[in-house]
Amino acid sequence: MRKKKDIILENIKLFGAGAKGVAIGRTEEGKTVLISGAVPGDVVNARVKKSKSKYYEAETVEVVEKSPFRVEPKCVHFGTCGGCKWQNMSYEKQLEFKQEEVYNNIKRIGGIDDFETVPILGAEEQYFYRNKMEFSFSNARWLTQYEISSEENFGSKDALGFHIPGMWSKILDLKECFLQEDPSNAIRLAVKNYGVEQGLDFFDVRNQEGFLRTLMMRQNSKGEWMVLFQLYREEKENREKLFQFLLEKFPQIKTLVYAINPKQNDSIYDLNINVYFGEGFLMEEMDGLKFKIGPKSFFQTNYKQALELYRKTLEFADLKGDEVVYDLYTGTGTIAQYVARNAKQVIGIESVQEAIDAAIEHAELNGLTNTTFYCGDMKNVFNDEFLENHPKADVLITDPPRDGMHQKVVEQILKLAPEKVVYVSCNSATQARDLALMKEHYTLVKILPVDMFPQTHHVENIALLIKK
Repeated sequence: MRKKKDIILENIKLFGAGAKGVAIGRTEEGKTVLISGAVPGDVVNARVKKSKSKYYEAETVEVVEKSPFRVEPKCVHFGTCGGCKWQNMSYEKQLEFKQEEVYNNIKRIGGIDDFETVPILGAEEQYFYRNKMEFSFSNARWLTQYEISSEENFGSKDALGFHIPGMWSKILDLKECFLQEDPSNAIRLAVKNYGVEQGLDFFDVRNQEGFLRTLMMRQNSKGEWMVLFQLYREEKENREKLFQFLLEKFPQIKTLVYAINPKQNDSIYDLNINVYFGEGFLMEEMDGLKFKIGPKSFFQTNYKQALELYRKTLEFADLKGDEVVYDLYTGTGTIAQYVARNAKQVIGIESVQEAIDAAIEHAELNGLTNTTFYCGDMKNVFNDEFLENHPKADVLITDPPRDGMHQKVVEQILKLAPEKVVYVSCNSATQARDLALMKEHYTLVKILPVDMFPQTHHVENIALLIKK
C-alpha cells in the first residue's frame, strides 16, 4: 500500500491564494488542494503532505506550466528562508489576492454582505521596508542537500542569519536580504566576517554554549541606527574590540547596546540592557509626534505604511474634537496619541506594563494632557466597573493581536455602545469572527485593507462600524 506522503498529484491547475501563502487548486475528483511553493496560475505536480477528508495539503515538486503572474525572485535565499513567500508573484497580484482574502473572510466568516470595500492601500516600497531585523548566530549553519552530498569543503560552519522554518536549531547563513535598507546587509556581513576571522565562538543552540548569540538592528526615518547584541557569556576584551570595530566602520550607528543572555531562549524582555555607546534609544517622529524607541520597544516595523495606517484610522474615526475615544490594545499608545490631537479625551488599555510606561512617557514628551492609560488583561480591566467609572465613549478604536478580541471584550463593547467603532486588525479571519458577534448592533460601513508586508501573505484591515 502506498504511503500518503508518497502520493503525487499531477497537473493541478492553481486558481487562487489561501491562508499562509499557499496556492489553491482541485483534483480531477474535485477535492481541494492547498499547495506550498507555487503561484496561482501555475500548473504543478505536488506531493501530498497531509490528507484531510475535505482537502489535501501538498508541496510543489515540479512546475509543469508557469503562471503569468510569476516574476523572478530577487533574493538568492528565496524558497529556503521562508520569509518572503510571495517574492515570485507580481506585486499587483499580491495586492489583488490580499484584498480578496479580506473581503471573503468578512463575507464567509462574518456573515456580512452589504459593505463598501475601499481599494487596498499598497506600499510604495516593496523591498527594504522594515526598520527592525533580528538575526541569530550559529556554529552549525544549515547545509543544502548539494553541500551534504558533496565531497567538497565549504569552509566555516559559522552562520549569522534566520532560523530555517520549523527547525529552531538550524540557521541559514544570509548572503543578502531585501527587507531592511543598507547598511543592514553590510553590518551583518561585517559582524559575521569579523567573528570568523577573530575566532569568536558562535552560539551552539543544542549544547547551549558560545559567545555571539543574536544581532538586532533598528533604524529610524532619519537614517540613524541602533545595534543590539545578545551574548551568551561575557568576554569583555572580545566584546569591546568587536564593538569598536563596528563603530569605526559604520558611523550611522547612533547607539550600540548589549545584553548577556545565558537563558534557554532569546527573549530580551526580561534581560538587563547595557549601553555601550550612545543614549540607548532612537527618536522617531510621525506627523509631528515624537516617540522614543528603545531595544525592547514595540513599534510598527514598516514606518511609512504604519503612518498611512494611522492616517486612515483617524480618517475613519472622523473626529470633530469633542469626542471621548477608547483605544483598546493600545500598545505604546501610538494610535491613541495620533488621534488625541483631534479628540476631547483618549483612554487607552494595554496588558504590558512596559508598553503603558512608554505610552505615558510619549504623551508627556508630546505635551498631550488628554490621554489616560491603564494596564491589565483586557477582559479583566475592561469590565462593568471600568465603564461605570469612566465617561462613555463616543468612538472606540481597537487593534488587537492576531487572535482577535476575547468574547468578553466584545460583550463589553456592546454594553458601552459607542456610536462608532474603528477595528484595526492584522488577521481578517479573527476580525470577521468578532464582527459577526457585533452585527446585530452595528452596521459595517466599509473596510480598507492595508499592505504592511509586501512579498508576504500578511495584510492589515481597517473596518468602520456605526451603531444601528
